Amino acid sequence: MIQMTVSPLENRLLEEWQRDLPIVPRPFAVMADRMDATEANVIGCLKGLQAKGAISRVGGVVRPNTLGASTLAAMAVPDLEANSVADVLVREPGINHVYLRENDWNLWFVVTGPDRGYIESVLHRITQRTGYRVLELRLERAFYIDLGFSLRGAPEEASQHANLYRADHRPYAIEDGDRELVQTLTLGLPLVPQPFEAIASRLQRTEADVIARITALTSAGIVPRLGVIVRHRALGWRSNAMVVWDIPPDRIEETGKMLAATPGINLCYRRTRYAGDWPYNLYCMIHAKSRDEAISILTQASEASGLDDVPRKILFSLRCFKQTGAMVALPEVAA
Repeated sequence: MIQMTVSPLENRLLEEWQRDLPIVPRPFAVMADRMDATEANVIGCLKGLQAKGAISRVGGVVRPNTLGASTLAAMAVPDLEANSVADVLVREPGINHVYLRENDWNLWFVVTGPDRGYIESVLHRITQRTGYRVLELRLERAFYIDLGFSLRGAPEEASQHANLYRADHRPYAIEDGDRELVQTLTLGLPLVPQPFEAIASRLQRTEADVIARITALTSAGIVPRLGVIVRHRALGWRSNAMVVWDIPPDRIEETGKMLAATPGINLCYRRTRYAGDWPYNLYCMIHAKSRDEAISILTQASEASGLDDVPRKILFSLRCFKQTGAMVALPEVAA
């Protein structure tokens, strides 16, 4: 199942704590108590998993376009220049995902930042520095976003998958300090007995205030997941496909909801279409351990959602150049 050696405790941390990290003064002690371990063992195992590359951090994921702004973009780059152009993308602050995919539009990346103006400035710089057109594919509707992975290798049951489904975030009000606080969560909690106290000290706040605000942000869906953030490729999910469909406008809402509720689908959303260059408007992500498994999941999802007769493209990932948390505060603040 996992492509590296892990201890039983490490395996439980990976399997059971990808979400719902206890938002209490000593979260790792609570986790340890539930697993018949010690706080020191849990912290040590998490540090070991990070050192192995099995996890990127223990922290949070921010819902797109809430505290900050984000967009997906693609470039069509000749194969011999893909690495050099990807290097430009990787070095740009705010670009947190960079992938090479099987398509003429082969370099795909996500831009994040504190506001829409920052996103536009990054896209302009990329065009100027590379000389290649950037196709921006803005998020128009999120049907389902979840990147948890069962180490047992089986897709979630439909009922469990449906329970995780959230079409939209709930109403919320931004407070002073929210961006800086959430930025610390996307960078990762300090792996110490009282991580929220350490964050509070860094931000010149109280531990009680930090805990209360993180609780509010998770309850509002601004931070939809707080826990162990796995590196899915290191854990065996190496055949990952972005699938896009050209859906008639009058079908996309119903179809998107059906696709989002299908086991094996990790992401599902509607994005901007370009009639001539890129007519696709419904996207999903499938993470699997083999190409055959990914195709099998896609076949079942397509049939269940009534998509068998709809034009589509399957873009398997060839290489991951960068994968980090979103930037919601400017680099000098985030640092």
